[in-house]
Amino acid sequence: MKPTGRDVDPQDRAFGQRVQKFRKDRGRTQAELAAALGKTSSWMSQVERGIQPVQRVDLLQAIADELGVSVQQLRPGTSPDLVGSSLTPTPLALSNDLDATRRLISGHPALRTLLLNHVPEGRALEALRADVVDLWELTHSGRLAQVSDLAIALVPELEKAVRTRQDGETAELYLLLSRTYQALSAAFVRQDEADAAWVAADRAVLAAERSGNALHVCASVFRMVQAFVRLRSLGQAEHAASTAIEALEDLNSDSPEALSVLGSLHLAMALVHARASARIEARDEIAKARTIAARLGENRNDFNLEFGPINVEIQAVSTAVDLGDAGEALDIGLAIDAGGLSPERQGRLLMDLGRAHAQRRHGGDALECLLRAEVIAPELIQTHNAARAAIHELVLIAGANASRDLLDLAERADAID
Repeated sequence: MKPTGRDVDPQDRAFGQRVQKFRKDRGRTQAELAAALGKTSSWMSQVERGIQPVQRVDLLQAIADELGVSVQQLRPGTSPDLVGSSLTPTPLALSNDLDATRRLISGHPALRTLLLNHVPEGRALEALRADVVDLWELTHSGRLAQVSDLAIALVPELEKAVRTRQDGETAELYLLLSRTYQALSAAFVRQDEADAAWVAADRAVLAAERSGNALHVCASVFRMVQAFVRLRSLGQAEHAASTAIEALEDLNSDSPEALSVLGSLHLAMALVHARASARIEARDEIAKARTIAARLGENRNDFNLEFGPINVEIQAVSTAVDLGDAGEALDIGLAIDAGGLSPERQGRLLMDLGRAHAQRRHGGDALECLLRAEVIAPELIQTHNAARAAIHELVLIAGANASRDLLDLAERADAID
């Protein structure tokens, strides 16, 4: 429930007044600012009255950017991790799990090594391998705060190691660096930080090439495609995916690793076409991925892609929902047993089933799926635009009859205008 005029938090009221002042100073209407943020005028009005708190850091930053001010000007006392100042920290609600890692990759993690010829003492290769494995496990399980904690130490160490080791370990160190950046790209996509995902994927491509492992280059391209889709740069996504697919088809390898990457890229292409509402092309890519999965004959996790027959069907559900084919999505999805897959994949299936039920206005079934998905992969439901859109639609459909469970979910996902 939204607060009434009597119980509005004074900090939210002061924040709203500052937003209103800066907006008026710039001659913009509530409707104009709301449209630029992808919100409604009523939502903007509630923000300015302090009724609608703004807690998501990406939304806070977007408002500041639109008004041409700093986050600190909008909300004095904001965490230094967010605005780069030495101010008093604010509650955890104002920070994203990957903020510190985003800052880390915004610069060069090994400048001291480059400029000062500084050669740090490094850990054994076995310890670095173990950390990369842990990083991927944390990514797949959605523990993004722990991903960030590990990456902050691991990325600079690997960046330094690839430039200083002279003992025949360089190729494997570059491969570990690529796998680390691939994991970060996947994590950033999950938290809807698409630009950071692009940076991480690009670095993964370069490191994989220097390792001499061409299939890891292709796996890194897959991560880049995911970032482009989140950026809505569908032309770039299609070009990146098709280039890698053509190269792999020319390779004509029957190795499980090559088939896993090729199949995953076809699924990425299906996503691109579905987002472009290209129904025939999307289904064609799903069919190609099914053929490859049948050749593979099992569910694998080469390059942490989780490709195989079950994952193809999970993507088929997502594609059908994106195309508005809710009945097809439910027919496929309800027959899938995803219990052996990662929390990420299980959560994605439940989220898409929730979206499909929402399209058919099955409010109770939709809410049940979304709540189950939130238990398994909470950040997926709370940060994914498609999940938030489905939750928002359910609230609108239910109107005054919206349940407390639905309203609470909408609050957690910031899906209420």
